[in-house]
Amino acid sequence: MFIQTEATPNPATLKFIPGRTVLDSGTMEFSSPESAARSPLAERLFAVSGVTGVFYGGDFITVTKADGDWQHLKPAILGAIMEHYMSGAPLLADGTAGSDDARDEEDEFFDEADAETVEQIKDLIETRVRPAVANDGGDITFRGFKDGIVYLNMKGSCAGCPSSTATLQHGIQNLLRHFVPDVQEVRPM
Repeated sequence: MFIQTEATPNPATLKFIPGRTVLDSGTMEFSSPESAARSPLAERLFAVSGVTGVFYGGDFITVTKADGDWQHLKPAILGAIMEHYMSGAPLLADGTAGSDDARDEEDEFFDEADAETVEQIKDLIETRVRPAVANDGGDITFRGFKDGIVYLNMKGSCAGCPSSTATLQHGIQNLLRHFVPDVQEVRPM
């Protein structure tokens, strides 16, 4: 098994590409060892000293570190990923392959009168923003829309990335304002 690695815009996060499907659809984020209890792979990764976050995309895993040098952490992370796939263990302890997408949608907020605008916003995020952000090892999901402000949740390498504010303010905000006149501002949540 050959696992590729790629740098991300966030120096504290590295993208690991195992050469096989990680999640069938959507994304999953684990921000603590406790949240990782539902995934044997995430548990293995949190067992590596210095790991503070794990994120699954369709064909990649991003790992975030608190401190330490990637040169020292990378072999242990590669070993944990390889062990998981060689063991044949499921990605999730309950055997499902579900993502966080359904839970994300439950928490959305917007006025029903804005439903059409929200559909436009979600479509643009889905077709233009998420694919680009996935290339960098992260994800952005719609959280809500109120008073002209779009609220987005940044995950994976995007969370805490030094360039995330610029991405939100200049990239995504400009895109949404161009196509959806009701959008005035974009904020992280």
